[in-house]
Amino acid sequence: MAAKKVREEFRFYGRVQGVGFRYKLRHLAASYGVTGWVRNVYDGSVTAQMQGQPLAFEMILKRLYEDRYIELEDIRRKKLPLREDERGFYID
Repeated sequence: MAAKKVREEFRFYGRVQGVGFRYKLRHLAASYGVTGWVRNVYDGSVTAQMQGQPLAFEMILKRLYEDRYIELEDIRRKKLPLREDERGFYID
């Protein structure tokens, strides 16, 4: 039985701007069937909302930690209500 779909907001801190982070996340989201969006924040962090299988989120985070240009120092997460009408993953 497949895990239930969830939606979470992520706030990424570290070296996450100017290193292709948003494009990498968009690519990974598409690879793992995750929908949502990602954007830079004025304080140098990046925020994203992702919707999909919890295991997909963990695989995406693992790949981000492995990236040679990205340095994740902290990730803050919070659960959100699902958006059933959402299709695709985009850079905002």
